[in-house]
Amino acid sequence: MPRTSATASAASAASAPLPASFEQAMQELEQLVAQMEAGELPLEASVAAYKRGSELVKFCAAQLDKVDTQVKLLEGDMLKPFQAADMDGEEG
Repeated sequence: MPRTSATASAASAASAPLPASFEQAMQELEQLVAQMEAGELPLEASVAAYKRGSELVKFCAAQLDKVDTQVKLLEGDMLKPFQAADMDGEEG
């Protein structure tokens, strides 16, 4: 069976380095999900796409954790949970 472009891209994505940014990772992840949902990939390519997707999800989660930590450091003690009563001017 000849490789389709979707099969080839899924197979090469499995061995690709991690993206340079969160946005690039999300874009690649969206492409992989679309290919898998469309049923365009044979079994082996689906497994490779799933593996790559798992790597991308871990990468994105790590990026979000880094940003969360940075925000907490920047906000310090001023970081408080949002409460609807605060917006109404009512006191608890």
